[in-house]
Amino acid sequence: MTVKYTNDHEWISVDGDVATVGVTTYALEQLGDLVFVEVPDAGRTVAKGEEAAVVESVKAASEVYSPVSGEVVEGNAGIGDDPATVSGDPAGDGWFFKIKMSDASELDGLMDEEGYAAFVAGLD
Repeated sequence: MTVKYTNDHEWISVDGDVATVGVTTYALEQLGDLVFVEVPDAGRTVAKGEEAAVVESVKAASEVYSPVSGEVVEGNAGIGDDPATVSGDPAGDGWFFKIKMSDASELDGLMDEEGYAAFVAGLD
């Protein structure tokens, strides 16, 4: 399974033509404790870079952007009910949505784990 990262601190895990999207641990550290999460509904079409979800924390509100274009096949309703799930397991149960990609070549511009680690190290 391929995992890629965006400059906006989303991760995307690809399995065939369906990808799972979430936010990175770094993003969560910047946000603090989450108090509200809104995920997209299944059937919604999103473009690469488009706002797809919203998170609110005790510090700020932020958008979660779609790393690729496609159709949302599932939003993680569980994190809407319990936003702490995202903080507790951002790369597991804390995923935001699953998307059927319309153009897998959009993954080419994203960072691998090593590239993302270097990107984050340059932010501090």
